[in-house]
Amino acid sequence: MSKSSNAIAEREEFTYLEDVQTVKKTSQSEDIGEDTAVVTVSTSERQRTLMEMMSGGSKSSANQANKKAKVTSSDKLTISSETRSIASPPKPSPSGKQSLNSIPFSMTAFLESLNDEEKQLLALECETMGKSWLKVLKDEIKKEYFLQLKRFLWKEGVKGPEDPVPNVYPAPKNIYTWSHTPLGRLRVVIIGQDPYHGPNQAHGLSFSVPRGVKVPGSLQNIYKELKAEYPGFTPPKHGNLTEWANSGVLLLNTALTVRAGKAGSHSNKGWEEFTDKVVEVVDKYGGANLASGTGEESAGLGRGIVFLAWGAWAAKRVVKLNKTKHLILHSAHPSPLSASRGFLGNGHFKKANEWLEARYGKESIVDWCKLDPAQ
Repeated sequence: MSKSSNAIAEREEFTYLEDVQTVKKTSQSEDIGEDTAVVTVSTSERQRTLMEMMSGGSKSSANQANKKAKVTSSDKLTISSETRSIASPPKPSPSGKQSLNSIPFSMTAFLESLNDEEKQLLALECETMGKSWLKVLKDEIKKEYFLQLKRFLWKEGVKGPEDPVPNVYPAPKNIYTWSHTPLGRLRVVIIGQDPYHGPNQAHGLSFSVPRGVKVPGSLQNIYKELKAEYPGFTPPKHGNLTEWANSGVLLLNTALTVRAGKAGSHSNKGWEEFTDKVVEVVDKYGGANLASGTGEESAGLGRGIVFLAWGAWAAKRVVKLNKTKHLILHSAHPSPLSASRGFLGNGHFKKANEWLEARYGKESIVDWCKLDPAQ
């Protein structure tokens, strides 16, 4: 048996329900037994356990990590806490299609399916990608095109989540920040092109920058449009859109990395095929756990969400989507070079909420103005 197998918890098969709206919450000091139906684990605790599994950590330490749950406060995404069900998985939907919450996923089994090179190349995905996404993308990241992409990134210096990479953005640990918005709770997708290529700008969410970084021109125009649609909106002095991600807005770039100072430098390396697959998964499962607004069960399958496709690049990503199932809104890109040619005045934020309210009820709308105005 391999070293990683020694770290297998007593119950190996899990169904990840991190995107279910109603979960059992636990206090910081509460002990949770092995037979508890639902266990809530902090992201940092989850990643530590994964690292132990991949490096051959002891079974006892792995079990100890699973016996207690910790609820921690953080400036990171607040809806990304992972919930693992160790009871019987939910039944398939009445339509016969497998529901999102019934898809089981065992990290141990997945790791044991990888050869040594794949374990090395895919360690970043296993440690940092949200599990509601990894369980539906696990086969995709084993495809040869994605492994070729990872070999390219390895040569660029992108390896482990904490490895310093001065010439590639965002930092490895932030490449999959977008995936911390759980798949089943998505309401809106905003598609960008590639990450900002200036120092300290990119942090894994399209159009967003960390606090303390100058608000980019495109985001200034986004704020300007928001102000036009919602006059009470006060544009913040920062450009951090994490609050939107917390509200079920997927901020997805088409290419997920870029070389410093060279826009588009990691395009056509494989990211586009991968993010097309992400959009395909969203088409099937996005919003699967949103309340219907009529009291009907969602059956764990997506019933449509809103796509904001700004610019020709984003338009290509949504061309195959069902326009009856989803609301797909097109306009020019918010870049200062094109915003005046159709982005400003497009009314997309209000249109998105009107559609969401009609489809899912008032509880589903996005509070676009909920961005702390303080620096």
